[in-house]
Amino acid sequence: MNLIDTVQENVALAVTTLRTSKLRSALTILGVVIGISTVMAMATIVSGIEQQIVRTIEVAGPTTFYVMKVFSQTPLNPDALPKWVRVRPDLSAAEAELLARLPEIGYAALWGQTLARLEYGAVRSQPTTLSGADEGFTEIMGGELVVGRWFTKSELKTGANVVVLDESHARRLFGRVNPIGRTLSVGGQPCEVVGLYAPAKNIFTPPGADNGAIIPYRTLDQHYDIDKTNALFIPVKPRTGVTVLAAQEAVTVALRERRGLRPADRNSFDLITQDQILDLFSTMTGAFFLVMVSLSSVALLVGGIGVMAIMMVSVTSRTREIGLRKAVGATRRDIMMQFLIESATLTGIGGVIGIVVGLGFGRLISMAINAQGSTPLSQTVAAVTVSIAIGIVFGLIPARRAARLDPVEALRYE
Repeated sequence: MNLIDTVQENVALAVTTLRTSKLRSALTILGVVIGISTVMAMATIVSGIEQQIVRTIEVAGPTTFYVMKVFSQTPLNPDALPKWVRVRPDLSAAEAELLARLPEIGYAALWGQTLARLEYGAVRSQPTTLSGADEGFTEIMGGELVVGRWFTKSELKTGANVVVLDESHARRLFGRVNPIGRTLSVGGQPCEVVGLYAPAKNIFTPPGADNGAIIPYRTLDQHYDIDKTNALFIPVKPRTGVTVLAAQEAVTVALRERRGLRPADRNSFDLITQDQILDLFSTMTGAFFLVMVSLSSVALLVGGIGVMAIMMVSVTSRTREIGLRKAVGATRRDIMMQFLIESATLTGIGGVIGIVVGLGFGRLISMAINAQGSTPLSQTVAAVTVSIAIGIVFGLIPARRAARLDPVEALRYE
């Protein structure tokens, strides 16, 4: 009998054995199902997030970069800044205007962000991101103005109390009432609604989060507290035909000259490209995925130990069967192959169920956070391989024990 026939026969035998012990088999594969489903759910969610990040960068354009006071992978505490950060000057509107006038630059403006509640009548939102920007908001962040208008030059210059609302927030606050021209409270300040904004369909808007409302930057600066270390930045887009490197060099020279830095002095500002933002989020999602894989590995280990225990019990309960097989000519290799394939089949079934459950949960969670991505095929193949490998590794000891049974003693076993 060749290897393929041997495997097929043993798989059929394993399935028959599993059918006769349904409850025991179900409990055994549960640990494998939990571990594999956790890995697959995390892989699906992480894949969706990464694809949304890439799509967002495509919306903003690969050439867009940001000027910040300091770039840190974790937000710095504004009340306990290290000295090297404190000595750096805050970004200013005058610096943004200087950059916008450079021949290499197509767009530059000072933006800021803070958190604020939106209130209209008795309806009050949760704290949401309030952005201070200008009419270039959609050019950088994507999305579109669906109703109304953006801010006039006069409103931007004087810091008028006007606001462009996120369309979904406006719907929750105003219901069927037309919000245009109405006044609501934005973080305690009365603001007239002049437009509704529909954001790009993604969960990532660098360098902040979901924008519930946009007001002129000067309005934000005059009436709200801004963390000027972490939430103040200048988005910059090079003019058509100008490379990112050339634009960054022009921005660096202009800011260094304005701040009076000497050749030996380090920059008192940071430039962040889209690639750096993508690398940062890839690192974050990679670490998140690694943690979840580590946690799910515990479940896989428990499942593997369960497989070993069940297979040890199976060897004991089938001692006479093993003796009969050896008596009619089965070799140690045949017996060992039988029990290894049985344990691999057990965990393989758990792996398949875990993949289906994990992908299902992953898709549901991804849809809930609007981060739908493609099915991670490589992780799917890896999950099946790992589940079968667990069966082989943890089934090795019971299989060796079965193979070493003396046929005479096995036949006498009651």
